[in-house]
This record gives sequence, structure tokens and C-alpha cells, in this order.
Amino acid sequence: MTRIIADISVSLDGFVTGPDPGPHNGLGTGGEALHTWAFSDDPDDRRYLREGTARSGAVVLGRRLFDLVDGPEGWDDTTGYGAGEVGKPAFVVVTSSPPDSVRLADLDWTFVTTGLHDALHAARERAEAASQRSGKDLDVVLMGGGALIGSALAAGLVDTLTLHLAPVVLGAGTPLFTGGAPRTLVQRSVESTSTATHLTYDVL
Repeated sequence: MTRIIADISVSLDGFVTGPDPGPHNGLGTGGEALHTWAFSDDPDDRRYLREGTARSGAVVLGRRLFDLVDGPEGWDDTTGYGAGEVGKPAFVVVTSSPPDSVRLADLDWTFVTTGLHDALHAARERAEAASQRSGKDLDVVLMGGGALIGSALAAGLVDTLTLHLAPVVLGAGTPLFTGGAPRTLVQRSVESTSTATHLTYDVL
């Protein structure tokens, strides 16, 4: 069964970027420390990244994050989603209007202008199609930004929450949790590496 998995790196004080994020400073001041684990040589981090990419049938992101990853200082062959791993999933962007052009035209982009629910429906269809092609169960992964994941959690649309807890206190930035309906989490796994603590919860 295709699950909706929210997967994001977060600081000890609950921020998914540092202060003052912007087009040329996507993760904010000090925010690069959040993703140290994703570029680590630690074999457990590499395995965690490889397994996470392998389960991704479709990836959902918000427009602000899309503008960063598709911008001139964004993804390339070495830093894109799953770069160097097991292939590229479909990407679904929640936006009020599609962009005029896409730099990363070799990736499979879908732009949904009718809200998060419809974006998740489109992503689920793509993940299920990918599952049929591959013969294995694949999931929809919400990669961010923080506002999109917070909205999905508040709306009860997330099945699994995966946090990569970085050993850094940022003091300010973009918070992951900003209120909304309370959610009960059931802890499923905790794995500590040299760079992060990887936490997985079922969302009830």
C-alpha cells in the first residue's frame, strides 16, 4: 500500500531552516548543518539515504522549495534528490501557478494549482504506477518545505513522519511545527549515526 511519508531534517529546537532563508541562502544562516547527514561518509547515513530514495515513488514539494532546487544554485547531478542513488522519482509541486520554464527539465515535474489534497492524489497515482512498473511498493514522500509538511500533518494527511534530527541549535528560522490539531505519534525506529538521529513515527 502506498504511504504518505513526511521526511525532513530538523534542528534540536525545531527549525527546518536557519534564520533569513532566501533565494541565495535556501537553508538560512547555519542551516547547512541540517543536511550534514545526507552528504556524510558514515555508512549508516549512506544506507539511510539509499533506502529512503529507493522507497520514493513520487516526491511532493512546495513552490518555494521548488524555486530553490530549480534555481541556478539548486540541484545538479551531485546534489539532487537521490543523486548517485537508485534513480529519480516523479516530482509534484504545490503552487498557485506553474513556472514559465524549468531548468531541471530532465526530471518528471507535475505542477498542481488546486491545493495539497489534489497534489497528494496526483503523487499517489504516480507512485502507484511506479510500483506496478517496479514490482515493489513505493511511497509518496513529502520533502518540504516545512510549511507544506506542517499543513499536511495538521490536515491528517501523513501516515509516517521521518525526522533527521541534527545536533544543532539554530535559534530561529522556519519552524516545522506551528500549531494545528494535535497528533498522536507511535515511535517505530530510532537510529543514531555520527551526524544525526533518524526518527520514524507512525501518525495516528
